[in-house]
Amino acid sequence: MGIIDRYIIRKYLGTFGFILLLLSTVVLVIDVQAKKPRIEENGFQLSEFLTGYYPFWIIYLIMTFMSILVFISVIFFTSRMANNTEIVAIISSGASFHRFARPYLITSLIIAVFALVVNHFVLPWANIKKNELEVYTMNAVKRESIIGSAPVSTQLNPHEYIFIHSYNKKEKRGSGFSYKKYDQNKRLVYQLLASEMHWDAKLKKFILTGFYEKTILPNDTEKLNNGSQIAKSFGFPPEELFPDQLLGQTKTTPELLKFIQREKDKGNSNLNTYQNELYQRTSMPVAVIVLTFLALSLSSQKKRGGLGVNLAIGIALAFIFVFSFEALKVVSENKTLTPLLAMWMPNIVFGPLAAVLYWKRANQ
Repeated sequence: MGIIDRYIIRKYLGTFGFILLLLSTVVLVIDVQAKKPRIEENGFQLSEFLTGYYPFWIIYLIMTFMSILVFISVIFFTSRMANNTEIVAIISSGASFHRFARPYLITSLIIAVFALVVNHFVLPWANIKKNELEVYTMNAVKRESIIGSAPVSTQLNPHEYIFIHSYNKKEKRGSGFSYKKYDQNKRLVYQLLASEMHWDAKLKKFILTGFYEKTILPNDTEKLNNGSQIAKSFGFPPEELFPDQLLGQTKTTPELLKFIQREKDKGNSNLNTYQNELYQRTSMPVAVIVLTFLALSLSSQKKRGGLGVNLAIGIALAFIFVFSFEALKVVSENKTLTPLLAMWMPNIVFGPLAAVLYWKRANQ
């Protein structure tokens, strides 16, 4: 590795680290000030969130905007090099533009591999810690929609269903429980009703109170049973029987793949939220490489207006990139696009754009 390589890598990582630290600090201070009233209204001390929530929230924030921070960092330091005629001097010395771009590729690969490992294995752990307290930073309406009581239903497989009239996900307790099982001809063969139910973590079973059982025999006669309490297992804990949208964030990729497959086996077709999470974990690190070369191509020439023009272009493109990801998530969840296509679409669009601009810059 030559002197120029080390020089550019040092500038790349130094600028990236500085912008990362600066923006994280600013966003943290703003977020703490905005959420402090809600935190205290829910009976927590701010110090509890500073140690038990925000360190994990920062990891989530950094990984979400990693590619954008890289993009702005590359535009910033490369524009300064162009304005100082450093790039002209390097290329005039006999190095090709491809040789000049090599340290950009090396550094972006290092960051992308790091982001890939964190996204697939470390971030889910951080999200578990973050999600435990995040609900208490929300307004009352949104908080109630997540931890309040509401009707739920689930399909265990193509023949078994559970319905609960009112279920509280936080307390894992509900009322108006109904379990139904059908045969291959969609004929009801078993029904279990209960007035109350709750999850027993020690037994790893649901405790049903005031239950009523009905078994329909092959000769169409019915066998009835009732009692005050019965313990039942339905194969999964309540978090996976009645999953919320945040569940995918808290599973490592091997766990998430198993969960998605189990849901497919159960007949659940509403999996796009979890598949979006799965595919985004890889597409976002790849975007680091794509946006590095897009930023290099846009900022490696001295322009009238200098650094300000390049930064304006970079920030505008960064907003388009972030907005496209969020918009495509919604489109995918509405089943207009497949999750794989939706989460890779920004790279599919920006990748060829970066390649064309890089080719034009390299051949000037």
